[in-house]
Amino acid sequence: MKLNCDMGEAFGNWTMGLDEQIMPFVDQANIACGFHASDPLTMSKTVALAKQHNVTIGAHPAYPDLVGFGRRNMDIAPEELKAIIQYQVAALQGICAAQGVKVTYVKPHGALYNTMMKDFGVLETVMQSVNELDSSLVLMVMAVPEADEVKMLAQKYQLTLWFEAFSDRLYTDEGRLTPRKQPNAVHQSFDRIEQQVIELSEQGTLTTETGKHLAVHADTICVHGDGAHALEAVKRIRTVVNDVAGRLRN
Repeated sequence: MKLNCDMGEAFGNWTMGLDEQIMPFVDQANIACGFHASDPLTMSKTVALAKQHNVTIGAHPAYPDLVGFGRRNMDIAPEELKAIIQYQVAALQGICAAQGVKVTYVKPHGALYNTMMKDFGVLETVMQSVNELDSSLVLMVMAVPEADEVKMLAQKYQLTLWFEAFSDRLYTDEGRLTPRKQPNAVHQSFDRIEQQVIELSEQGTLTTETGKHLAVHADTICVHGDGAHALEAVKRIRTVVNDVAGRLRN
């Protein structure tokens, strides 16, 4: 099981996340591309940091919403949405090329990510945008009960998928993230986070907000690099994932 983290989400003099401390403990860096956070210099520094630690680089495109941090839904026509995604991914590709590394995958951010996993018409637009730009890019999507349907859609656009689950988010019975505005949408205790990661890794299930056990397949787990206790949480998750992998091998 891989660990991925949203990175490069600072903007100018505004700092977000503990990228330098977190990067050594993750496998995949989802680097913001300027539309919900980041700027060219921040992107360049984050790419260099990922390269230093041999971390796989992914583009993290979003709706054009700096003020709302990309968490507000937007009604955007498919052709415009494709251009918005391609613009952001291509910008990160250029910065990576200058440093001798590559963008390996795309993980949409925030409202765009949540919307595409509820509205497969939007998901298809995202897939079209990635296919047209570079079909060798992997698309990271949420691990949902309808994974077979998502896989069939990806085959149409010749895309490889990585399914992602979240270490610290509460899930609905439908296998989607509980909205952040609702109470307990984000797990606060280390024990609860560790329990969710163990359940995902060992059993391939998630416990939903009503206590149901939902079967999902995840290739990668998202950890968050912001917050007062982010570094400690990521260290613990890394240890848990390594321990589970060791037990499974034996």
